[in-house]
Amino acid sequence: MLEECADVALFVLFVTLVVPKVNRACPSGGYVMEGQLLGFVGVGRMGGPMASRLLDAGYSLCVFDTNAEAMAPLVARGARAAASPADVGSAATIVLMSLPTPNIVQAVALGDGGLSQGSAVRTVIDLSTSGPGMSTIVAKGLSERGMTLVDSPVSGGMAGAKAGTLAVMISCPKSTLPDIEPILKNFGRLFFTGEKPGLAQTAKLANNLLAAAALVVSSEAMAMGVKAGLDAKVLLDIINAGSGRNSATQDKFPRSILPGTFDFGFATGLSYKDVRLCVDEAESMGVPMVVGAAVRQMLAVTQAKYGAASDFTCVAKVLEEWAGVEIRG
Repeated sequence: MLEECADVALFVLFVTLVVPKVNRACPSGGYVMEGQLLGFVGVGRMGGPMASRLLDAGYSLCVFDTNAEAMAPLVARGARAAASPADVGSAATIVLMSLPTPNIVQAVALGDGGLSQGSAVRTVIDLSTSGPGMSTIVAKGLSERGMTLVDSPVSGGMAGAKAGTLAVMISCPKSTLPDIEPILKNFGRLFFTGEKPGLAQTAKLANNLLAAAALVVSSEAMAMGVKAGLDAKVLLDIINAGSGRNSATQDKFPRSILPGTFDFGFATGLSYKDVRLCVDEAESMGVPMVVGAAVRQMLAVTQAKYGAASDFTCVAKVLEEWAGVEIRG
């Protein structure tokens, strides 16, 4: 009898301390595995708020960013700062990354000192906009090392990252979904696009092309109206009450263009990169993008004039200069 009691006591202790278990439901609809450690590489303007939401949900984090200042707020909340992506990959079985360009995604995932050289990582969730071509390359490289890529770009900007209202696109093997869905639900609404690497990237590029196109053509229309003598605020209200309303007129113009702040929170260089990737991908599939190419050109002009780090709402400033007006109200 004493031996049986001892065995039961040891079993209870094992379950309590070793076996992970669901702790609680998160406000976002996800669930936290008590004590689960995740890795996160790239905790800047988008990655930082998403990593913070994971801490809010009760996860433990091991983080890396080339900018130590970006890691500081997370470290202050208990995250561990790693020395390299490989260090992160040796700490966690699931690692998320949010990075600015396809080349950086490839280097972090597969390069020297990259995640794939970590001893623990088995699943890499790429939240970046890297394009379907790069997603295919990274998926193949990770697969050769016994790892799985979850292609999962997000849309909704910094505000959505902070609020947990992003659109989260996913392409990965269906067998991987049970492990990653509870994590990604902390960021927003999930959309499974299929198992083929790059499908989620294609969806993201289509979305970002439309967002950029709306900004460009709305800037043209607003510049014309102001040049003709219309009050910018009145014209914007008319558009938003009619069939011309779009994401630019409903959000970007009132927040960042009419006040003249040009601080929406998305860099011109990143928007140009996304549209360029979209047009190039379409052309490789034999899909003509006449309007898409024009949007790409406008972003190229904006980047040349104001710099890659400028806010992409500076597209309107280009139109203001060409038209000789200011769109304010």
